[in-house]
Amino acid sequence: MATYNIGFIVGSVSSTSINRRLANALVKLAPQADLTLTEIPIANLPFYSADHDGGIPAAAAEFKQAVEAADGIIIVTPEYNRSVPGVLKNALDTASRPWGQNSFAGKPTAVAGASIGQIGTALAQQHLRSILAFLDAPDLQQPEVYLQMTEGLISEDGEVSNESTAEFLLGWLRTAHAHFELHAKRNG
Repeated sequence: MATYNIGFIVGSVSSTSINRRLANALVKLAPQADLTLTEIPIANLPFYSADHDGGIPAAAAEFKQAVEAADGIIIVTPEYNRSVPGVLKNALDTASRPWGQNSFAGKPTAVAGASIGQIGTALAQQHLRSILAFLDAPDLQQPEVYLQMTEGLISEDGEVSNESTAEFLLGWLRTAHAHFELHAKRNG
């Protein structure tokens, strides 16, 4: 089974992000699913503006190159006001511009998210999947990860305290691996 180099984006820049904890758990579990996860940070991206299309800012160019270099992308996002955080939307807009230079085109993706609420990040993920469809980024549809984060479930460094949650996340990563592999074969 091939190992794939997957970029991951955390849709929150909060220092106390529970989605960063989820991403850290996925990083720890990834080798068991023959994946290597590397963060593609978004905190330092300038706000997207068409004014920059003629001369892309260095941070935006580096972000676009990192997306393009990855075999696939995992997006771990919180839900803000029943949608995706503005910082994540800005990153997606940055990667997809200027027109005709969409770094997500054909890039397989998988989406996960955590919340303290019972429905997790279901509505944010619905909006995110709509954006990814427009960006021509084939998304893993099933299984879905709408994780309800409870106290102590995942530590800051990504240790999962509940065995069934760890197994679920590992199963999701294995399914994501198959999704990335399918698209690698189609594209290559």
